Amino acid sequence: MAATVAELLLGLASSPETAERDALMFEDRRWTWREFLAESARRADRFRELRGEADRFHVGVLMENTPEYLFCIGGAALAGVAVVGINPTRRGQELAGDISRVDLDLLIVDDRYADLLDDLDPATDLGLDTECVFGTDAWIDTLPAQGDPGTGDLDPGTLLLLTFTSGSTGAPKAVKCSTGRLALIASYNTMGLTADDVAYNAMPLFHGNALMAAWASCLASGAAYAMRRSFSASGFLPDVQRFGATFFNYVGRSLAYVLAQPEQPGEGETRLRFGFGTEASAHDRAEFLRRFKAPVFESYGQSEGGCYLIVGEGAPEGSLGLPQVGHDVVILDESGHECPPAEYDAEGRVANAEAAIGEIVNRAGAARFEGYYKNPEATAERVRGAAYHTGDLGYRDAEGYFWFAGRTADWMRVDSENLATAPIERLLARYPGARVVAVYALPDPVTGDAVTATLELDEGAELTGESFAEFLDAQPDLGTKWRPLFVRVTDEMPVTATRKVDKPRLRREGWQRTDDRILLRDGTGYRELTDADRGRLLATYAEHGRDALLDR
Repeated sequence: MAATVAELLLGLASSPETAERDALMFEDRRWTWREFLAESARRADRFRELRGEADRFHVGVLMENTPEYLFCIGGAALAGVAVVGINPTRRGQELAGDISRVDLDLLIVDDRYADLLDDLDPATDLGLDTECVFGTDAWIDTLPAQGDPGTGDLDPGTLLLLTFTSGSTGAPKAVKCSTGRLALIASYNTMGLTADDVAYNAMPLFHGNALMAAWASCLASGAAYAMRRSFSASGFLPDVQRFGATFFNYVGRSLAYVLAQPEQPGEGETRLRFGFGTEASAHDRAEFLRRFKAPVFESYGQSEGGCYLIVGEGAPEGSLGLPQVGHDVVILDESGHECPPAEYDAEGRVANAEAAIGEIVNRAGAARFEGYYKNPEATAERVRGAAYHTGDLGYRDAEGYFWFAGRTADWMRVDSENLATAPIERLLARYPGARVVAVYALPDPVTGDAVTATLELDEGAELTGESFAEFLDAQPDLGTKWRPLFVRVTDEMPVTATRKVDKPRLRREGWQRTDDRILLRDGTGYRELTDADRGRLLATYAEHGRDALLDR
C-alpha cells in the first residue's frame, strides 16, 4: 500500500496498465497519468525553488475547478509542500482573515477571482509580499519546461492540504490533511472503481468531498477524474454523457437541484453506475434512481476525518447507518454519559428525545483527526483524550443504527423542551413540492426559541397558510412543539460554497430582514405576515426585553 500521494502518482504514471489511460478530463482536454505526473513535476520543481531551505511552504489557490488546481496539488505531493484551497465565496475582511491565518508563501489567483483582492493589501491584509501573488497565466509562465518528480520518498506526516470547513456553524477552520492521510483515504475509499471508470466531480476542490470522496478514489484505482469548473444543475446530464461518467459525488443540496431540472430523454441511458455523497433526502435518492437508473449511496463524515458512518444494505431509510470498521461511535449527553436508545411512540416519534439525543462521538477517533491549523482551541473542542467529538447531534435506535438530529447549534429550547432540527426537517420535506427545507431557531417574542422553517419549492408548487396547516394536521408524527411559528417561502435557499444550507444567514435575516413571503402561525393555522403583525411582534419583543436578540 502506498504511504504517500507521491507514491500513488508515480505508480500510476509508471504502470503499463494505467500510464496511458486518462487521468484528468476537463472541457475538451485530456491528460493521461503519465502526462499528469509530468505537469505535476513542473510545479514541484518550482515549489522546491521557491521554498529553498524553509521548513514549510504553503501555496494558496484561489481558483475554480481547473486542471491547474489539481496540478498544484500533484506538485505539492511530489515536493513535500502544502496546498491551501481558498473559498472564493468569501469576501473582504472575511476572505483576508482566511488567507492571513494560514501562513501563505505563495498565492495563485484565477482571473475570475482577481477582483476579490482589489481592496486588500497583500502585506497588511494577507501577510504576503506583492511578488508572491500570481495570476494563473503569470504563474504558469514561470514554470520550467520539465520537472523532476522525485522518488516519492516523503514522510507520510508531511502536510499536503489545508481545507477550510464550510462555515455553516461558524468561522471556517483550516483542517490539516497530511500526504499519508490522503493516501490512506485513497486505499480505504476506492468506491469499487477501476481504471475503466470515470468519476465526475463538480463540487469545489477547496472542500474535502471533491478530493477525498472522488479524486482519492481515482488515485487508488487509476480511474479518470472528469471535472467541471463549478456546479451546474443543468450541466449535469450533458457532462455525464460527454465524459462517459460512471460515478459522481455530491454534497448538500446539489442532488435536489439536479432533480429540479425538467426530466429529459436519455437520463436513464448514461454509463452512470452510482453516486456517493451526503445530505440528500430519501425522496431525492429514490427519484434519482428512477430517472437515471443509478443508485445513490450516502455516508456520514467530516473533513476532519474523525468519524465515519456508512449507510449499508439493510439500514433504515433516512438513517446514518452504522460506524465504519474501526470507529467506536456513541451518543453522549452533555455530562459525557452515553445516551439511551431512542424509544418510539405509536406514531413513530422519538418519545424520549431529550434523553436519547446527544452528540455523536467516536471514542477512538482522535488519532484520525490531524487538527486545525494554528487553532488549538478549536482542535481541543474536537479532541478529548482518545475521543473525537463531531459537534453534531444524533440518536441511536434499539438496533444500533444512528440518526442525525442537527448540529449542536441546532438545539432549540421551546416551552422548556429541547428540540433538534433534523427530525422536523425530515417531516416538512414531505410537503408536496418541497425542494429544500431548513429548520432553525429564532428568538421567541416572549421566551426561549421559535421554531422557524424556510422552504424552497419546486417550480409550480404552492404553499399557502391553509395548505401548510392542512399538511401539518395530516402528519401523525408531528411533535407537539414542532409546528413552526414562522414559515419563510423562498425562491432560492441560501447555501454555502459546498451547497449546504447557510443557516447562519437565515438566522441573521430572520423574519424582519427579508423580502421573501413570511407566514405567521395563528393558533394552529397560518396567515401572511402583515405590517401590523410586524409592529405587534416588535412591541412584544421589547415588552419582554428581548428586542436586542433580533440584532444578533
